[in-house]
Amino acid sequence: MHTRLLGTSILALTLAAVLSAACTENPGATGTGTGVGVRVSQIDMGRSLTADKTINDNTDSFKPNDTIYASIVTEGTAATATLKALWTYQDGQVVNESTQTIAPTGTARTEFHISKPDGWPTGKYKLEVFLNGSSAATRDVRVDQ
Repeated sequence: MHTRLLGTSILALTLAAVLSAACTENPGATGTGTGVGVRVSQIDMGRSLTADKTINDNTDSFKPNDTIYASIVTEGTAATATLKALWTYQDGQVVNESTQTIAPTGTARTEFHISKPDGWPTGKYKLEVFLNGSSAATRDVRVDQ
């Protein structure tokens, strides 16, 4: 009886360890926006940045000649991770796409921005952030006159 109980306990612990490892190796599969060891926790938007890549004036509303800044907050540690910013206009038209490789250790900020010297058309814009190829977060903004 004791051997059977011990065998069942070992089996249960092994199964828990395998399931835990599977979730850790591919946590982005559920669409939660996480990568191994790092995740996107926040997107701040505004017209200007401070020296540490924090948004100086949080807003979701912009004027046609504004530069639109995004400060992406990540948490966790990774030897390397890739952030991609995909900016689209309300009809799905791609406005800009750029990528940055990061090596975060704890909470970190990464900056992306777009500008258009002759002015943005008014309407809705969307920023989708990808972490290691998986969608991690989105943020909607608006350009008004």
